[in-house]
Amino acid sequence: MSTSTTPARSAAIGRFASPIALVALMWVIQIADAVLPGSFTGFGLRSWDFGSLQGLVLGPLLHAGWAHLIGNTLPLLVLGCLIAIEGAGRFWMVTAVTALVGGVGTWLLNAPGTLTVGASVLVFGYFAYIVVRVFSPRPIAHRIAHALIAVIVLVLYGGSMLAGIVGVGPGVSWQAHLFGAVGGGVAALAGARGPRSRGARGT
Repeated sequence: MSTSTTPARSAAIGRFASPIALVALMWVIQIADAVLPGSFTGFGLRSWDFGSLQGLVLGPLLHAGWAHLIGNTLPLLVLGCLIAIEGAGRFWMVTAVTALVGGVGTWLLNAPGTLTVGASVLVFGYFAYIVVRVFSPRPIAHRIAHALIAVIVLVLYGGSMLAGIVGVGPGVSWQAHLFGAVGGGVAALAGARGPRSRGARGT
């Protein structure tokens, strides 16, 4: 009995390793930023500056301060783990698409020279992915489970997500929030098409 349950338990725990590792990396970077001279935030995404395109990757890992990081940590872990249930590959696919779409949209729509950092783009992307995947073609049992998860996520985070787009204060990038959500939706649609495309035929 223990032989069969141990691998299953290890596999279940291993699914959450990716979002935990991502958040841990953000904390390590913030600690290093606090103790080393200078500031890492300069490596974020600066709109309309082609020399800052590394911010598409680095921007979500950087934060303007401890309060910024702490505010993103819990929703990032909760939503990230809900995606990681589908596997590490799916989690990193959603993360990459969200960072790319969210970053490009922010880079284009923010005022030239605006510096954007923070994992909020991922938080909004994960939220949108969880909601949009409900409408993807899946077995009915999976769709019901995803719908229940989406309802819980909407209750917990729906209000703050809406406020993060239409009611943000100064110094907060609604562009990153909006396009992060767009990226998450794109990832949900792309992920839904993947399994079907192998058996599809052209017309």
